[in-house]
Amino acid sequence: MTVALSAKEIVTQLSVKFPGAIEEAGNNAALVKSDALPGVAEYLKTGEGLKFDYFNYVTAVDYFSYFEIIYHMTSYEFNRSIVIKARCTRENPTVPSVVKVWQGADFQEREIYDMFGIKFEGHPNLKRILLWDGFDGYPLRKDWNR
Repeated sequence: MTVALSAKEIVTQLSVKFPGAIEEAGNNAALVKSDALPGVAEYLKTGEGLKFDYFNYVTAVDYFSYFEIIYHMTSYEFNRSIVIKARCTRENPTVPSVVKVWQGADFQEREIYDMFGIKFEGHPNLKRILLWDGFDGYPLRKDWNR
């Protein structure tokens, strides 16, 4: 029988498994370097005592100098949720896709691309989902002018 880990234990385990990948950690959240995101995601989904197999959602925040992408996952087996964050610059708004790990991220990553212009490297079908192809700009960016 596997014992459910606390949020602090999960972040500690991630720090050991992915040295240098965790930039900040909170109660039930960790800021992960974007290049480590696919490995961390796969480990959260399949790791012993983790099993974050349900992808709740992904969203993004524009902080003017960078974008933050926030992922919420749940482990039904261990009745626990976790938040993983990654950042990218305005000059190169790109992070790896997690669609290969959680298929439920497909349309949500496309929505973020459509509204913020953040590219998800490795996404199987990254194209606009809400706006038309010729739409100029990304409406949820703080610097977008109508």
